[in-house]
Amino acid sequence: MKFFKYFLFLLFFSLIYINCKSLTYDSKIKADKEEPVVIANDSLAYEIIIIDPGFTNFLNATAQPEGFYSQKYLESRNRAWVLTWNERARNPLQFNPTIYENIIDYQPTIDYGYEVNYKLFNYFLFAQKKYKMSLGGGFRTNRIN
Repeated sequence: MKFFKYFLFLLFFSLIYINCKSLTYDSKIKADKEEPVVIANDSLAYEIIIIDPGFTNFLNATAQPEGFYSQKYLESRNRAWVLTWNERARNPLQFNPTIYENIIDYQPTIDYGYEVNYKLFNYFLFAQKKYKMSLGGGFRTNRIN
């Protein structure tokens, strides 16, 4: 009878351990498989693909909803932040090249539309928060949105 109690006790905790381990493994898989955010304007043949983990969640849970900012406001913020971003991307010895991997070709004379400006703006907010940096333009480093 004592053997049976120990066997049940061991079986019970083994099952709990296996279940907890599988839950942890599943959540890691889901986190790794986050879909990239595509910013595109088909009429301009323009596309940005953001594969930074956590951005999709930031866009859905933290960012202000579309329509909160005017397109003119988003464009002015993006112009300032793109200049800073590109300057840092061109100086990999001074700034972290794993953060500033690519130069962003954002032309102030082109109307990219609201969606492109909205997602680019929110990516800059996300990156500033995630990497604890400031791209300038009059915003606080710890600004959420």
